[in-house]
Amino acid sequence: MIGFIGGGNMAEALIKGILQSGMKDIMVSEPRDERRTYLEKTYGIKTTSDNKEICKNCTIIILAVKPQNMDDVTAEISGIISSDTLIVSIAAGITLSYLSTRLKTSKIIRVMPNTPALVLEGVSVLSMSECIHDKEMGLVREIFMSVGKVLVLPEKYMDAVTALSGSGPAFVALFVEKMIDAGITMGLTGENASELAIQTLIGTAKLLETGMPPGRLREMVTSPGGTTAAGLRVFEEKGLKNIVQAAIEAAAGRSRELGRKE
Repeated sequence: MIGFIGGGNMAEALIKGILQSGMKDIMVSEPRDERRTYLEKTYGIKTTSDNKEICKNCTIIILAVKPQNMDDVTAEISGIISSDTLIVSIAAGITLSYLSTRLKTSKIIRVMPNTPALVLEGVSVLSMSECIHDKEMGLVREIFMSVGKVLVLPEKYMDAVTALSGSGPAFVALFVEKMIDAGITMGLTGENASELAIQTLIGTAKLLETGMPPGRLREMVTSPGGTTAAGLRVFEEKGLKNIVQAAIEAAAGRSRELGRKE
């Protein structure tokens, strides 16, 4: 049985994907009564308010709690986890060594998923401890492939991954939000500006998904002395490259701070 400690949005996305892929036998521990009721009615799964019940009944436990709550959760369940239990953490910044020390087990996989998993279009990066067997890794890959693409990378890259793909959806959404605002300022209705900006994002992403390098796509759209060139010149003058670099580095730095709890 697959158990979740925490029943928030990312847990729900994974539950949806797991069920759609044909896997069943899911249990979720969630402190909020209304959230448990919602998950039971929507997905037909078992829920509980007791984290220890998850540990007693599940062979795979997905820790879907906020990094700030990980100390309390690991203190509660440490000592009652079976040696056969596989622990999967999706908490940003929380390291394998921290979890191993706190939970007295090395059977741990660290995962950084992202919000597009809610529509089964996420990307998840997996890092594992050395004792994980191929069969166990394959099962966890299958779980996260149910909500999008999966990469396996050494843990040393996780802070960069967290900043780029974990925080990235918020950065992209901010850019689209400001495009919409600009369209409204120039007289478009909110509805029209939203449709234009969002469909432009979707279409551009699909073009890039074909393997076209971003620089090549930019060149295709840009005519010398044209409208796109005028806009790109403003981005360059305002230091967009430096702004994006600074934002990614700030997010990665915060990930490192959250991980200093070993």
